[in-house]
Amino acid sequence: MASALVHQMHAPALATLISRAKMPPRMPEFEPVARVLPHGAWLAYQFGLTAALESCNSPPVATAAMQMLGMTPGTGVWFILNPAHIHLGLDHATLSDLRQLSLSNAESRALFDAAKPYFDQADKTLLFGDASTWFVRANDWNALLTSTPDAACGRNLLPWMPEGERELEWRQLHNAVQMAWHAHPVNTAREQRGAEPVNALWLWGAASRALASLPAIVPYTATYCLSGWMSAFGPFSPDNRQTCSAIELTRNPPEHGLLLLDSLLPPALGNDWPQWIASVNALEKDWFAPLLEALQEQTLDRLTLHLSNDISLTTFVNDRQTLHKFWIRKSLARLQS
Repeated sequence: MASALVHQMHAPALATLISRAKMPPRMPEFEPVARVLPHGAWLAYQFGLTAALESCNSPPVATAAMQMLGMTPGTGVWFILNPAHIHLGLDHATLSDLRQLSLSNAESRALFDAAKPYFDQADKTLLFGDASTWFVRANDWNALLTSTPDAACGRNLLPWMPEGERELEWRQLHNAVQMAWHAHPVNTAREQRGAEPVNALWLWGAASRALASLPAIVPYTATYCLSGWMSAFGPFSPDNRQTCSAIELTRNPPEHGLLLLDSLLPPALGNDWPQWIASVNALEKDWFAPLLEALQEQTLDRLTLHLSNDISLTTFVNDRQTLHKFWIRKSLARLQS
């Protein structure tokens, strides 16, 4: 399929940036059941969260996510809990993309209130962060191996479920909550209007302390457009902007900035390849072309692209010297390497 997708892409600026770029050694290939997607692992590594990744666990970002939401983590081990939909097929279950759940704050609060007594009975502290993000303190679950939602999305769920000591305790608690939600008015109303019911919780991201700082390997002076759980890294940068355009960025370029462009992820997870192509074309117009122009006009000194799929990440480094390689034909072929 990659060849067909590349053939349909209209991205001459991206073709220039990747065909003429220097390519440093790539990250090792990820295992097919790696518990975080390569771009998430790369970003977690940049901010020094290496121990959990080396043990094939999800990034320990729960306390950073709590701080981002204005919460002060107490002592103990905290996990992220995402309300979710699990689809039961003939021979396996799959996790739907959490972005598509569109859970309102009122719906989430009602489901939270229904679930909390079961966590109280299990002596687990359950906290509401926002509509899509809750937190649970579970000190005795610290040995569980968990997966990010995006790593598990759309696949047979069995290899991605929490695994290790106390996994049975989690499953029993989770099953009790699922039973309580089965005929809940929130889910009845959602099904009546054609929305997916909220029938599961996704547990991951265990962390055990509040973070006063989270220094990057090479500190970022600015971060742009971080989304989802990766937005938890933003507050550790001096200049963190949740929204930004290429024009805004190139008018006042940072000394060392980090920009996340993840609009390709939802259509990829959903196998919506026409929308994926449309998203590539939008990125070309909104980002790749303006960034290439800024390099050509020497507004930017250097541009490094980290492009990933589900098992690998490849880096392309561009500067004024690489752009002078006019004899190299513009091509997207490197996307398939």
